[in-house]
Amino acid sequence: MAPDQLPETDLTRHRRLRDQGSLDRADLDAILDAGFVCHLGVVVEGRPLVVPTVYGRDERRLYLHGSVASRSLAGGTPVCVTVTHVDGLVLARSVFEHGVNYRSAMIHGEARKVTDPEEKLAGLRRLTEHATPGQWSYARRPSRKELAATTLLVLPLDEASVKIRTGAPDDGDGPDAELALWAGVLPLTSAWGVPVPDPSLPPQTPIPAHIARREGTRHG
Repeated sequence: MAPDQLPETDLTRHRRLRDQGSLDRADLDAILDAGFVCHLGVVVEGRPLVVPTVYGRDERRLYLHGSVASRSLAGGTPVCVTVTHVDGLVLARSVFEHGVNYRSAMIHGEARKVTDPEEKLAGLRRLTEHATPGQWSYARRPSRKELAATTLLVLPLDEASVKIRTGAPDDGDGPDAELALWAGVLPLTSAWGVPVPDPSLPPQTPIPAHIARREGTRHG
């Protein structure tokens, strides 16, 4: 297997809509880089929990952040992490053929709780810079007490399933194409807005350049 390809396992094999599946690690990286919120699925005390949380990554690992009080972040158990981006509604002539243009990644593995202080600090830096590049150097770093109150999990990016759907409806060459109905894609986009200052800020406090320049842009 090439180093830029994801392995195909029982958990990641595409059994439906195989044409939308990808084994390209670059596609996985792009999906992760385009967001910063994931959903962590884990079984706790015999019951499934799916928890939204922020994340960051390096070349081969995903970092997940939470509170020490969170039961879902105990570590040492199999987890499934998902990231999904909706790019548009696919509106066909038939409701049955409606769909969604999307990019999704599902990552499987055993998450490890980071306990080494230096590794935890490095992981939190990855996570912070993933969401807001430049913020780690601008803001105050975590104190020892704050680090103790924070849980950081690390999950290898070794086993992942990637799916991507793009394009128009699939019924353009079928019987429904004869209907006098509009069909196509309704795109969905999101962009960062104008930064809103904290009301308690002293007057004339400047907006940092690394935040100001994100106005009107998309994450990633």
